[in-house]
Amino acid sequence: MPQTQHSISKSSVNSRAGLILLIFVAFIALGMPDGLLGVGWPSIRASFNVPIDALGALLFVSMIGYLTSSFLSGELTRRWGVGRLLIVSCTLTGFGLIGYTFVPQWWMMVALGLAAGMGAGGIDSSLNAYVARHYSAGLMQWLHASYGVGITAGPLIMTAALTNFQNWRLGYLLVGAVQIVLAITFWITLPIWQQNNNASAESPAEPLKEVNLGQTLKRRRVWLSMLLFFFYVGSEVTMGTWVYSLLTEGRGIDPQLAGYFAGSYWFTFTIGRILAGLVTRKINIQSLVKICIIAAILAGVILGLNLSTWVNLAAVAVIGFAFAPVFPGLMSGTPLRVGQQHSNNTIGMQAAAGALGGTALTSLVGVLARVYGLEVVPSAMVAFLACLLAGYIIFERKGAAAG
Repeated sequence: MPQTQHSISKSSVNSRAGLILLIFVAFIALGMPDGLLGVGWPSIRASFNVPIDALGALLFVSMIGYLTSSFLSGELTRRWGVGRLLIVSCTLTGFGLIGYTFVPQWWMMVALGLAAGMGAGGIDSSLNAYVARHYSAGLMQWLHASYGVGITAGPLIMTAALTNFQNWRLGYLLVGAVQIVLAITFWITLPIWQQNNNASAESPAEPLKEVNLGQTLKRRRVWLSMLLFFFYVGSEVTMGTWVYSLLTEGRGIDPQLAGYFAGSYWFTFTIGRILAGLVTRKINIQSLVKICIIAAILAGVILGLNLSTWVNLAAVAVIGFAFAPVFPGLMSGTPLRVGQQHSNNTIGMQAAAGALGGTALTSLVGVLARVYGLEVVPSAMVAFLACLLAGYIIFERKGAAAG
């Protein structure tokens, strides 16, 4: 009997480790398509003979798909289970990406962007919810660091396809095939996902009572939690999108050096998430998030002062490093803010709110920059972060939500 129990325990540990590895691989694959488009776009638009701003149509349709599936992911998980949702989502993403390589007209690629976006939203939201429920805050940090690995690998894959084969379609074909392989893997491991679907991190053996989307939408804390993601992702994307223009067009810095500035933002961002996975073992995740928001605000103020080229570089790097733990930290804290029963629904809606904030606030900064100049970028980012910090402090003062 003891030997049997030992074998069962060992098998359980192996299953858990395998599942964690699969989750990481899925998030690496989630980041790859985002990295493909930037490098591939000049070749894509040339092959379809469309203007440079046609990219907006693909991004808009993809965002609609992402918002839809993210918002509904909690309800779909309740009805289908996380395993089935992942199978469908990976299949949709793979279908969309591989479809890009076969369609003869631009509008067809835009239409397929809806499927790719819906798949990406389902993968993103369901895995965030699953990790928030079953694993530690440190593992959530590493989950999002793996996305950084994927978004870094995407440009390398597309560069190799263009350099060696002069064909952007090969990049999408490869990444789409990875998604289909993941869908098959999720299908094979479906019994494990079904076994763990209803257990919480605090009481793995005790299933949680499921609630529908309508019940979750009635909770004021859920809407405030969505607002946190709206302002955080808006701040992150604003910085990533506009810092290069600020430094080159606004401050006259050499484009190559400015490229290093922009690169330092994403580099420290990825490193920060890797290190945060270790730090969360020693510091409360709520405290870490608050410290990082304050550090990003201070660095944003310094960037706005434009003291010198190298001070700017340090400020950009610090902002990236400070931003790193915030998104996964906010995700990990979702059950505490809104209650375990509502966390699955809320995490999907938070992801949707973040995508909306990334688009809306970054576009707003573009409008403000056209009117007032690019120096508005650091000020706007600091304002967004101040709203984020205020909302986070409100949650702290009100305490945890009842389950």
